[in-house]
Amino acid sequence: MSEPSQDDFFIGWAKSPPRALKPLLAAVAATLILGFVGLALAIGAAKPDPGPGAFRFDWGRQTVEGVVAARPYPTLTVVKGAEHIPVGHTIMLVGQGKRGVQSQAEALDGQLAEASGVVLKRGELDMLQARGGPDGLKAAEADAAAAAPAGDAPLGRWRLTGEVCDGKCLAGAMRPGAGLAHKACANLCLYGGAPPVFVSAGPVEGEVFFLLADADGGPVGEALYDLVGRLTTLEGEIVRRGDLLIFQADIDRASFPK
Repeated sequence: MSEPSQDDFFIGWAKSPPRALKPLLAAVAATLILGFVGLALAIGAAKPDPGPGAFRFDWGRQTVEGVVAARPYPTLTVVKGAEHIPVGHTIMLVGQGKRGVQSQAEALDGQLAEASGVVLKRGELDMLQARGGPDGLKAAEADAAAAAPAGDAPLGRWRLTGEVCDGKCLAGAMRPGAGLAHKACANLCLYGGAPPVFVSAGPVEGEVFFLLADADGGPVGEALYDLVGRLTTLEGEIVRRGDLLIFQADIDRASFPK
């Protein structure tokens, strides 16, 4: 009868591997750990920097006066600025939490109003979160007609590829405020009235952030929710309101590049 082999043989359910296999298993484990760490760092480096978007509480409360436009979502074209909101700037307005200020803006549409609150800012994108109560957005004591800015200026028809986001989180309420991981939060903000923003892969007149509207220049309906967080191609008219670009897109004809 032959003698049994003395070679080490590892049985997976044994309490511990043979001593001779331990260095090899340790090397394999270390390689896998370092490989996964490297892969995670590479994926993170490949993602765009979310930028320094934030509530600018350090600026304090900003109070400005300007002409309100309720459509497609509330904006204020400033005629009396503050330290960090210059005259001529058109700033989007939003309420506290996941709410817009549509009801207040509709009552003041085309009129001179005073808006007061905290600025959210990410690069060239900014927004004013109106303070709670009647002082967040109210009629100003001045002649609106005398201060009214020029109307929206058409910039032609464009076909753009980019991402639909809720403007509040993207501007700084959350970071990064974009991508599929943020889709549920973004849709809650949009449902509550936060202005949607289209972030284009290519600039139009130097701008990549656009307030998004439907093809008629009004608020976008529920069809928008399926587009959030996805690479999307939209086509429509772009208009300029002050220094803000508005993308009046045909949402029903959206396509998804591969």
